[in-house]
Parts: sequence; structure tokens; C-alpha cells
Amino acid sequence: MENKLTDRELWQRYWENYRFTPISDHPVYKKYVRTRKGGSFIEIGGFPGLNAGYFYRHVCRDVTLLDFYVDTDIIHKVERQNGIPEGTIKTIEADFFTFRSDRRYDIVFSLGFIEHFRDTEDVIARHAALLNKGGQLLIILPNLRGINGAVQYLFDRENLRIHNLQSMIPRRLRDICRKLDLKDIRVEYTRKPMVWLEPKPGNRARIGRLLTKTLSYGLKLFPVKCRWLSPYIVISATK
Repeated sequence: MENKLTDRELWQRYWENYRFTPISDHPVYKKYVRTRKGGSFIEIGGFPGLNAGYFYRHVCRDVTLLDFYVDTDIIHKVERQNGIPEGTIKTIEADFFTFRSDRRYDIVFSLGFIEHFRDTEDVIARHAALLNKGGQLLIILPNLRGINGAVQYLFDRENLRIHNLQSMIPRRLRDICRKLDLKDIRVEYTRKPMVWLEPKPGNRARIGRLLTKTLSYGLKLFPVKCRWLSPYIVISATK
């Protein structure tokens, strides 16, 4: 069975409609980063480089992104708009599942990546294989098994179909990390309740985004971290 739930053409269309924002100083993963000044960083599925830019600014100067869709002009635009020297973010354009490298990194990171594959254990194992001894694995994925999934079902079922909901079960993720002999394992729901829709053209998409924005404001009154309300799941572990 094909492991991928997406293809290169889908991501090309996605980035054509994406609205680029400045690098955040307070990303969802900020409090989980174990600072390693002078270390090395790689993001899996890292285009267009916003997260690599954050790590360059705040954590380590050696940053790389690996993705099977890379547009270097867009990456250079992200660098310029955020005051980062052009060429700082190194790139590897390759399929993660055929990629081979002798290099290991102090931080292996991904955000919104592992949930697009059927075999969650395999994709996490491939992340861990790139870690230096003592390095940190840091993975962020959306939680679509609660209210956010219901919103996707109502307004964007096509997007929901390219996500593996079984990858969003914390107990299962902990078991995978233990099986891989990782240490200091932390798997939890994170952030205040929030819902979103991916940017797409058309009136239905605009109406959906307006409704979800309004709903997000209301949900912030219930800052409970749980399956039903939390927008993200974080995995942090060391090798």
C-alpha cells in the first residue's frame, strides 16, 4: 500500500495559495526546544523555511530543510523579508523516504508532516535515524480528532482525507518512541483551543475561514488541553 497520502502536485498547488507571514517569535514549539547553541538543525518537510529561520535566529546557526518540493526563490524571499542573510537556510530537495545521508543533526524537527503518511512508526523512525546521540527529536502535528476535525469535515473534506487520524493518538505515539529506544519522551496536547482552514480560493472557503475565526475567538475562553479542544500535539524525545 502506498504510504503517502499526498503528492508533489498537491503541495505545489498548496504553496501557490499560501499566505506567507513573518517568522514568529512565539511559535507553538518554542517552550519545547532544548537550546543547543552552535548545534545543527534539520527540518523534514521544511519548505518554505519559516521554522528553519526561527531556529537560525534563536537556537543554532547551522540550519537545513529537506523537502520534496523546494522553490529556492521563495526561500530567499523568506530570508530577505525576515532579515536573514540570503543562503543561510540550506536546502535538500529529495523524497524523505529514499533520502540517505551520513550526516546526523542535534535537532531533527518537523511540523505538519508525519500525519500525511499511513505508517507513523516508519516515518518517526526515519526522523530518529538522523539524530546525533543526545540530540532532540521535536515533532508537531495537528490534532484533528476533536473540534478541528469536525470543522475540516464540514468545510474541507478533501484536506481531511490527506491526514492520517491514527497518527494523532498520544498513547500510540509514546509507544512508538519507546520502541525506538528514545529517552525523555514527552507527548502531549498543546496550545489554547483554535480552529483553522487552509487558505483556498472561492466564496465557500472565505465564508468557512470567517466562521472558523469567529469560533476560535470563542474557544479561547476554554483553555483546556485535551483531545477535543487542543489544536496541536507535540512529541519531544532525545536519542
